[in-house]
Amino acid sequence: MLTKKLSKHGNSLALVIDRSILDLLGIDGQTPLDISTDGRALVIVPSQEKRRGKQFQNALADCNVRYGKTLKRLAE
Repeated sequence: MLTKKLSKHGNSLALVIDRSILDLLGIDGQTPLDISTDGRALVIVPSQEKRRGKQFQNALADCNVRYGKTLKRLAE
């Protein structure tokens, strides 16, 4: 268990998440997060829908790098 304190950020409070935890979860500053509560605990998880979209975009980019020239020739 890790205990953290909130930091002042303008008129709000912010929770700073350590890099090791971000890396473990595979999230960065661009990752959308779903935030919910059961009235007692705060639950923060990467948004699954956006995460799938990011995975798809990465796979598509990889496919274009690997097979882009071939696909272009097939389209002609």
